[in-house]
Amino acid sequence: MSVAQRKFQGEIAALLEKTVTVTTTNKQSYTGTLTGVKPDTLALCLANAKDEKGKALHRIVLNGGIVAQILAVDKPFDLNALAERLQKVFPTMVRLYEDKGFIWVMDKIKVTEKGVTEGKGPAAERVQKVFDLFRSEAKD
Repeated sequence: MSVAQRKFQGEIAALLEKTVTVTTTNKQSYTGTLTGVKPDTLALCLANAKDEKGKALHRIVLNGGIVAQILAVDKPFDLNALAERLQKVFPTMVRLYEDKGFIWVMDKIKVTEKGVTEGKGPAAERVQKVFDLFRSEAKD
């Protein structure tokens, strides 16, 4: 798999569990939470969706052949900026895995857009405080 293909799949994976608007080739649109993607065909599953008329749809599965575009509704989380912020507090101890959607701090604390997901102790608490401050500043 080429670098471009991996990056494309990473971009699609980053949209999982996010609100998206999907427009089809026949000009219909659906907005909902992207819960599944079949990368080879771009078949999609949306949960808690609505069509352009506002009709609620619990689940909708779209054939990738009719998907014209996928638009991210939510502002993406800036993992790179968070890594830079963490680097100031933990110099040389921060590794960003942007394609996988996480940051490793001190080789033992995993941080995602949801906060600290692995690791305990004072260092993990400090990382979470940096994360919380970063998140609150991003909302302003």
